[in-house]
Amino acid sequence: MTFTEYFQMVFSDYTLRTITIGTAVLGAICGMLGSFAVLRKQSLLGDAISHAALPGIALAFLITGAKETHVLMLGALVCGLLGTFWIRGITSKTHLKMDTALGLILSLFFGFGMLLLTYIQKQPNANQAGLDKYLFGQAATLVESDVMIMIGVTGISLIILLLFWKEFKIMLFDMDYTKTLGFNVKFIDALITFFIVLAIVIGLQTVGVVLMSAMLLAPAAAARQWTNHLWVMIVLAAVLGALAGVVGTAISASQDNLSTGPVIVLVAATFVLISFVFSPGRGLLFREIRFRRNRNDLKLKKTLQLMFDIAKTHEDVTHPHSIRILNDFHGFSRKSLRKMEERHWVEIDGLEWSLTEHGFDAAKNLYNQQLKDE
Repeated sequence: MTFTEYFQMVFSDYTLRTITIGTAVLGAICGMLGSFAVLRKQSLLGDAISHAALPGIALAFLITGAKETHVLMLGALVCGLLGTFWIRGITSKTHLKMDTALGLILSLFFGFGMLLLTYIQKQPNANQAGLDKYLFGQAATLVESDVMIMIGVTGISLIILLLFWKEFKIMLFDMDYTKTLGFNVKFIDALITFFIVLAIVIGLQTVGVVLMSAMLLAPAAAARQWTNHLWVMIVLAAVLGALAGVVGTAISASQDNLSTGPVIVLVAATFVLISFVFSPGRGLLFREIRFRRNRNDLKLKKTLQLMFDIAKTHEDVTHPHSIRILNDFHGFSRKSLRKMEERHWVEIDGLEWSLTEHGFDAAKNLYNQQLKDE
């Protein structure tokens, strides 16, 4: 199946349409809520919560004996919230820092979850087949009711975000100032964390426990490179997340033996890589361009200062000087001289240069600024 055939079949094939809409909505909500995790410097929180949800899935199956998606997701939500509560308790009641608490909860819950899955696999119950798919996800199992739940959670999250926009924004950038304004910081923090946990839980079926944190963080990390405005970052992260879901699903459907979840994560990671390199404000490419431009500009100004030192010893600032005088100067090159001529700092006549009035004023300003800095 080619890309063109895939997008043609999306509108007619129920399964493809359901998976595409589901992954797009999942990417959007993960990008939107992941922005808060990235800005709060809690990137590992998504990883810990997704791994903490695994024993909840196993326990829900052991209690009910049925592999109902909604029941398993409820168990994952309860266990994810419990893991979050433990993380908060460890950081507030002990001297351990957040990264240590996240590592402890992640390894503890994931180890317990794997133990339960091993126990379930050995039970004489054929219904347990497929539970291991929650490790890496299986988007093909999405049905219309799952997509409706994702859309509902996304809508509720958006409403809450708009209602508490001012509180969220202030708390992200200054927790202490938020307290002084009289806002209930614990409630706001718990509200954000709850919806992050909820977004992770609804994505486990599609992306899986192991890769869910990447789905939460990659769109937000990519969006952060392009803007300094919170609302722009959230919108852009949601768009990139949705695009990663659609493109990843299309690649997975057009190729044989490609799991949808890992492909979506790889597409999201590609967006991050592109953003790191090509974003105008923080991208490595434009940073290197700015560095070279500043270095060349400094080179020109150093040459201009030397010319100023030479020219100020003459009564006439336009007195011609030999280019050979500058040959031993490290900052001088023929290219530098041509650029200075383009800026109308000097005039070149054969092997002679002369400082213009504009160049003399520019050099004098540089000289005065240097004296002021000293």
